[in-house]
Amino acid sequence: MAVNRTVATMRWPTGRSHLKDQAIRAADSMVLNIAEGWERGRNTRAGRNHFRIAKGSAGEVFAVLDILDTKPEARAHLQRIGSMIHGLSG
Repeated sequence: MAVNRTVATMRWPTGRSHLKDQAIRAADSMVLNIAEGWERGRNTRAGRNHFRIAKGSAGEVFAVLDILDTKPEARAHLQRIGSMIHGLSG
């Protein structure tokens, strides 16, 4: 999933390093929780819990992009990913 790489390489406005740090950590969490949820089994309670955590992290990244008023395409891409994760979380 390229979301975490995209967030890490974005241009960030001066004075917003705290948002960059938060977005990078949330994007990494999203990817790692999807992987762990998948490995634990998407139809297990533990797997679904990891997908729910990933969905929350996706929401956090979306909120940072919204605060920064990023391109609508970037936010739309993240919304699609959030919808996919929602489907996995049951």
